[in-house]
Amino acid sequence: MSEVGLGLQSDKSADEYIALAQRAEAAGFDVVSVFHDLLYQPAIYPLILIARATERIRLGPAALNPATLHPVELAGQAAALDLASGGRAYLGIATGAWLDRLGLDERRPLQRMRETIEIVRRLQAGDRSGFAGEQFMLDPGAGFQYEPFRPRIPLMIGTWKPRMAALAGATADEVKIGGSANPDMVRLMRTWIGNDQVGIVVGAVTVVDEDGDAARARAAEQVEMYLEVVARLDPTLGPGPPPLDAFTIAGTPEEVAAHARRLFDAGAKRVEFGTPQGLTAACGVELLCDRVLPLLRGRA
Repeated sequence: MSEVGLGLQSDKSADEYIALAQRAEAAGFDVVSVFHDLLYQPAIYPLILIARATERIRLGPAALNPATLHPVELAGQAAALDLASGGRAYLGIATGAWLDRLGLDERRPLQRMRETIEIVRRLQAGDRSGFAGEQFMLDPGAGFQYEPFRPRIPLMIGTWKPRMAALAGATADEVKIGGSANPDMVRLMRTWIGNDQVGIVVGAVTVVDEDGDAARARAAEQVEMYLEVVARLDPTLGPGPPPLDAFTIAGTPEEVAAHARRLFDAGAKRVEFGTPQGLTAACGVELLCDRVLPLLRGRA
């Protein structure tokens, strides 16, 4: 079943997070994700606020990374969010971006991810047998000092790479192509995953407004910081400047809904409408709730 998500940058006040999430839940959104971009607010802060202010919607970080957070911390944050939300959390993990600015070793991301997943799963399941990897370890007997809400929290891995996608196909529940709005990339990712049971999530800078040209101009401005990372990662695109609609979802409510439908038709399980949502977040979320979501749900 297709899902619709709201992706929030972690740059807002407590009241804004709560208002936006409650509005999305009331309108029928399925998921609220919070970004964990470098030097923004840690995602766990708004996620806990949202968890306590909502009742149904699923929520999680998109995404944490094991280069800046040890797998024990990843597992602990996911378990804490699951407790706060009554079992509605998911854990999003990615290799991370802009890590060179911190002087971190970016080599062997696949091995780091494989070991991270193993430690997270063992901690969630109460397995105290320990783990000795090449990059991480867990002493025998180590485990949560509290009872988690669930022994297995859904896992989403963010990637644009075929080998990481194959790992996700064997270990995760979802794969997110962060910063993509390209149906061709969704189709290619499906071949890389190799497992039809693993859902594909696409999330991109979204701007919806009654003035479609103004929405596209705002989207072009907002996507610039991400293009330096993602534009070169899409192998379905040819040479030359990247097309805006491969990396953003922008336009009138009707245009945004049509773009989302193309992504669903290509095989996406969930489309997440990312920051800034509109010319302002509040106006954009209102239009997504009142105009775009009904078009996608067949209620218009």
